[in-house]
Amino acid sequence: MRVLITGGAGFIGSHIAESLVREGVEVAVLDNLSTGRRENVPKGIYFYKVDLRDKESLERVFREFRPTHVSHQAAQASVKVSVDNPTLDFEVNLLGGLNLLEAMRKWGAEKMVFASTGGAIYGEVPEGERAEETWPPKPKSPYAASKASFEHYLSAYGQNYGLKWVSLRYGNVYGPRQDPHGEAGVVAIFSERILKGEPVTLYARRTPGDEGCVRDYIYVADVVRAHNLALKGLEGIYNVGTGEGHTTQEVLLAVAEAAGKNPEVNPAPPRPGDLERSVLSPLKLMAHGWRPEVGFQEGIRLTVEYFRTR
Repeated sequence: MRVLITGGAGFIGSHIAESLVREGVEVAVLDNLSTGRRENVPKGIYFYKVDLRDKESLERVFREFRPTHVSHQAAQASVKVSVDNPTLDFEVNLLGGLNLLEAMRKWGAEKMVFASTGGAIYGEVPEGERAEETWPPKPKSPYAASKASFEHYLSAYGQNYGLKWVSLRYGNVYGPRQDPHGEAGVVAIFSERILKGEPVTLYARRTPGDEGCVRDYIYVADVVRAHNLALKGLEGIYNVGTGEGHTTQEVLLAVAEAAGKNPEVNPAPPRPGDLERSVLSPLKLMAHGWRPEVGFQEGIRLTVEYFRTR
């Protein structure tokens, strides 16, 4: 198995790369370093600084490395950015993804594991319910729309060209190496700002004083285990979450406790494209022997410690 990881210098992709290298898999990382960091890439593996929108450079990667499998983690991953600049979101997530599929088709790569979004693709999840893979996508943002659209491309390539594929609909992934400087990644943003003694913004669901959006937070190590299981044996669509919802205020309090700080909190109205509640059912994936192992409080503690010591 020869695995090309797009976005492999980023948050989730670099953890996947490390895990596969430990298992003795031959790995190459492709990243344009727009948000990823070169130092995240494990030493001694192939690295290509390439943007997926650059077809000629992507062709060179496939010609040189000849991957059998592709882990597609690269994306424009911010809901806010997708609302502000839907053309950019389309170009990166769909046109870039299509370039990748075409390169796979030309060079005979067998399988793709795609990083989709459970946190946005289903739309609003009613109180007391967990979104299941059989629910129809109801994207509220261009970001969610691009992820849902790419899943249809995967299905079409499977039916027409025999491509094997898995789409992993991630919950809100958090942990070490998450970017604390963007609009997404609230655990990382809170961790860095609270440790620095800076104020934090709490985006409410309806009014200032509300506890914020409800999300299914899952620690990155659990996502990596799900990914590697999918890479080696699964096909189709799977949620990767815990089945538990936490409000933004719960995240804030957990981070503050782990940091030993009492931060200044500035309430703000919801951002365009934000959902009120998103919680996933992980039962389909759990039927294959996977389950989340890192609890919410422990995951927050590990993440805060990473930001404290880096």
